[in-house]
Amino acid sequence: QVQLVESGGDLVQPGGSLRLSCSASGIIFSIYAMGWYRQAPGKQRELVAGISGGGVTNYADSVKGRFAISRDNAKNTVYLRMNSLKPEDTAVYYCNARHSVTRRTVWGQGTQVTVSS
Repeated sequence: QVQLVESGGDLVQPGGSLRLSCSASGIIFSIYAMGWYRQAPGKQRELVAGISGGGVTNYADSVKGRFAISRDNAKNTVYLRMNSLKPEDTAVYYCNARHSVTRRTVWGQGTQVTVSS
């Protein structure tokens, strides 16, 4: 019943753009901080971008100025707009929800982003 479902991953050329979406169900979305993480082969999962229930955002240095996280509480959805994509952005991108008080966490199944010519 508690579920995060990512969508929007694709194969894209360097310099291209994608928008990832994460739709949440089974939680009170507005009181969860949301984040996007990614994991490339052979590397640890890393935080890409996060947004609090109050709209405060943070980004990994590697994506600052290129990616933007946003949320639509009415739609129970968080987005990650990715511009100027680079091959090193290639990874499985995961959506994460964290309750602002209890810190309960929920993970999505991931969506593949591949940046290649």
